[in-house]
Amino acid sequence: MISKEFLKAGHAPTLFSAFLYFDMSFMVWVLLGALGVQIAADLGLTPAEKGFMVAVPILTGALLRMVSGVLVDRIGPKMTGAISQMIVIAGLLLAWLLNVNSYEGILALGVVLGVAGSSFAVALPLASRWYPPQYQGIALGIAGAGNSGTVFASLFAPSLAKAFGWSTVFGLAAIPLIIAFVIYMLFAKDAPDQPAPKKLEQYLSILKEPDAWWFMLFYGVSFGGFVGLSSSLNIYFNVEYGLGPVIAGFFTAACVFAGSLVRPIGGGLADKIGGIRTLSIMYVVAAIALVIMSVKLPSAYATLGVLIVGMSALGMANGAVFQLVPQRFRNEIGVMTGLVGMFGGIGGFYLAASLGVSKQALGSYQPGLIGFAVLAVIAFGGLTLIKRRWRTTWGAAIADARI
Repeated sequence: MISKEFLKAGHAPTLFSAFLYFDMSFMVWVLLGALGVQIAADLGLTPAEKGFMVAVPILTGALLRMVSGVLVDRIGPKMTGAISQMIVIAGLLLAWLLNVNSYEGILALGVVLGVAGSSFAVALPLASRWYPPQYQGIALGIAGAGNSGTVFASLFAPSLAKAFGWSTVFGLAAIPLIIAFVIYMLFAKDAPDQPAPKKLEQYLSILKEPDAWWFMLFYGVSFGGFVGLSSSLNIYFNVEYGLGPVIAGFFTAACVFAGSLVRPIGGGLADKIGGIRTLSIMYVVAAIALVIMSVKLPSAYATLGVLIVGMSALGMANGAVFQLVPQRFRNEIGVMTGLVGMFGGIGGFYLAASLGVSKQALGSYQPGLIGFAVLAVIAFGGLTLIKRRWRTTWGAAIADARI
């Protein structure tokens, strides 16, 4: 999939820098979810409070993605990313130095960690603007594979918290972020053909485009499912199957790794067979996996297997969505990445919060999981409705890429 032509077509140091920045940002974006079992035990949180705690960074990141998208178009992706990274590093170090140990303090940190979640609206345009249409799927799949950073949080944060205390993990997490920041500043470059900054009303005018709303729905389901589960699975495995925080973290890491690993594959597959066809398949697979998971299978290992399939489908769908977005909105990729990414985060907030609320109110995670499976079916239905129009209008005008 990664050919010599692809390597020559863009700027590999920028692509790597975008990936690393995204990777480390996602690691800390879901950090509260990775530490959720231990924080909840120490602070005596209810199921709803647990759900809200892990959902706050997701919601803040979602809202800030739109802000970052506008900044990308006005001051460039590299500068926007540099500012965001400095805010997150400062927030983590401050939380460590102040030894944050209250629910309110954790929620405040969650707001700061949301800035890391907005990295999506920076890293993808930074990479996308270097590559021609026929390589958008694989380029954005590689940059977007930075969501694999959630694996590191699930793998290492619970063990480090057990050894040093969870507040110390905040300081330790700043170390790889600082390294990534230095690499980013040295090697990332803005593409030479940056579009001219737009007026504010021009950013808002894109909301008049029905296709923009379709993309928001599609990513709200695919990425929302991925990040909502990534943030919630540590707590889910602990509550439903009695796994300790470290083992629950390992199970979560396996699921997240599967979903992250296949994102470039999803983008590459979309380049080959079209983003619409790839998305349609993945939504059906994800919906089935969520429904099976909702019945609470008899063993954690069976649930792990189902989740790996479901998370892989969601990860490939993420790559497929961003094979399509640059084809339709190439000149507005910054603001569209912000808008679409914002709805992806909102979808994740909804899933994480609904799981906590349904567990507290009804004693089961099933309503939250079934509700999100229904959204996946709705997304599949939407694709079925619009695919013919897309292929015969803007899709027909693209000579070098399939939709």
